[in-house]
Order: sequence, then C-alpha cells, then structure tokens
Amino acid sequence: MNASELRAKDAAGLEKEVSDLLKAHFGLRMQKATQQLTNHSQLGNTRRDIARAKTIQAESKAGGKTAAPKSKATRAAAKKTGAKK
Repeated sequence: MNASELRAKDAAGLEKEVSDLLKAHFGLRMQKATQQLTNHSQLGNTRRDIARAKTIQAESKAGGKTAAPKSKATRAAAKKTGAKK
C-alpha cells in the first residue's frame, strides 16, 4: 500500500488498516511456524506496511508537523560550511 493511499484515509480508516495488517502478519507468522508459507518475502512486506501505516498515523496525530527530508545539495552545502543538520 502506498503512503499516498494511507494519507487519504481518516483516523478510523488508518486504525482499521493497522489492525488488518497486524492480523495478516500474525497469520503469516503462523504459516511460517507450520512450514506452510511459500513466499517468505510477504513477512517483510507486511512488516513495512505496518510501519508505514503507523508512521502516517503518528503524523496525523502530531498535526502533520514533520520535517521534510533535506536534499543532497542542502546537505552538501551544510557540510562545506560546517552548519549543523
């Protein structure tokens, strides 16, 4: 799931998405334990989706006040001048 799709959801939708992803991840872990899981990359993908959804959920709770990532040019200029990040 893309971050833009998650950002379009409201708080209740995000909560439901996190809950659904946690249940899916639990199911995948059980399949792995019983040696029924054939595609092990699903575990990592689900874990990343959970983290992505929780991050967007935290951003919305904080009011969307997150620092934008600095570009390479900005970091290089700061490095040359000795400015702090």
